[in-house]
Amino acid sequence: MRIPMVLGLLFFSAISPAWAQSEPAASSSAPSSSSANAPLLPAVTVSGVQPGPGLWKVSKGDHVMWVLGVLTPLPRGMEWHSADVEQVLAHSQELLELPQADVKANVGFFGKLMLLPSAYSARKNPDGANLQQILPPDMYARWEVLKQQYFGNDSSIEYWRPIFAALKLYKKALDKAGLTNANDVSKTVQSMADAHGVKRVPLKYQLVIEHPRDALQSIKQTNLHDVSCFNQTLNVVQNEMGALTQRANAWSTGDIHALQRFALNDRYESCVDAVLNAGFAQELGLHDLPQHIEDMWLKAAQDALARNAQTFAVLQMNDVLAPDGYLAHLKAQGYTVQSPDELEQNEADQSEPGK
Repeated sequence: MRIPMVLGLLFFSAISPAWAQSEPAASSSAPSSSSANAPLLPAVTVSGVQPGPGLWKVSKGDHVMWVLGVLTPLPRGMEWHSADVEQVLAHSQELLELPQADVKANVGFFGKLMLLPSAYSARKNPDGANLQQILPPDMYARWEVLKQQYFGNDSSIEYWRPIFAALKLYKKALDKAGLTNANDVSKTVQSMADAHGVKRVPLKYQLVIEHPRDALQSIKQTNLHDVSCFNQTLNVVQNEMGALTQRANAWSTGDIHALQRFALNDRYESCVDAVLNAGFAQELGLHDLPQHIEDMWLKAAQDALARNAQTFAVLQMNDVLAPDGYLAHLKAQGYTVQSPDELEQNEADQSEPGK
């Protein structure tokens, strides 16, 4: 689950939303992945139209689901388009959209406006503490160097909670590296589905905050234990922006091998844990949110595979590649799961004489 989705819960959907025909003939032809063996590019972002990765194939009997793994961040100057993906999508009966949480605050429009000052003050440390008082001296020394580099003389961020300061630093580092979280491939896929008359199936787990004012007060008074998240973010910005760029390039050019090799600092997990393990998380129903979203997607995928000859789905790349990811769970339940490289090798073997 993406970190902006989790952090958005701290401000609720009231302030920051988005945490969130004729039937074509079925086709089971695999998309080609001509760029799957492209060399890993240096730490300079690619630009222009790029094909992205090939598709994973999930099947049971004659029923097939093609899965596109998406990634953030991506190169800011990259435009994604894959004729192979569009062809497969056009011959699918349904598109399972990217799973996400839909968080709503149980207040009206004016109530949302009244929540704004309280929500923005929730990003500050309890009792007016500053980062120098909270962070270990060596960590704060590293932060001072990066703060000068990315924020200049802006001292207001010194009073932010570590997790929010980390998020702001990360965004600035992405921008400097030519990367962005705004290059939303899933929206392009949705536009393709609309153009070809493919039914879209939104997958949103809805969470309603019944008493948002009380929840915000609880958040403001809670120590998030987010120093680990802050430290991991410092490590990423200091040491791993080049690798982050290479990973983004690997997705853009369709280099599956490179994507599988990257084991970047686990910044996201530590930041997500800081929120989900906080005292208010149980009260708001956040602690098991990732599991609810996974269960929702697995059920939707199984249902779609049962009723459609061909389905198309979009997932976060980590949920595609992880040993305990969504596709791994389907494989454990008896579905056949094949990677783009495996499909390409099968095509090559079948094209050989005598095969």
